[in-house]
Amino acid sequence: MSYFLEGCVFEVITDCTAVQSLFNMKTPNRHIRRWQIAIQEYRGHMTIAHKDGNIHNNADGLSIWPLPNNNDNPTYVPEEPSPKIPI
Repeated sequence: MSYFLEGCVFEVITDCTAVQSLFNMKTPNRHIRRWQIAIQEYRGHMTIAHKDGNIHNNADGLSIWPLPNNNDNPTYVPEEPSPKIPI
C-alpha cells in the first residue's frame, strides 16, 4: 500500500466517526495505539473525512448491501450431501 501512497496527498472518507479522532486521543489503548503507529507515516499528507453511511453511495463491494438470493443471483448454494460409502 505504501508504494501507491508514497508522496501523494489523499483523503480517507469513512462512515466511522471514531477514525476522525484517532490522533486526538489522550490515552489510547494498545489496539488504538497500534493503528496510530500503522498510519503515522501518512499523517502529513492524509486527511480523514466523515461521510454518513446513508449517503455513502460509492462504497466498495464488500461494504454494500448484500444482493438478494434468488434464481437470477444465487449467493449461497448448499452442496448436495455426498453419499456415504460403507467401509
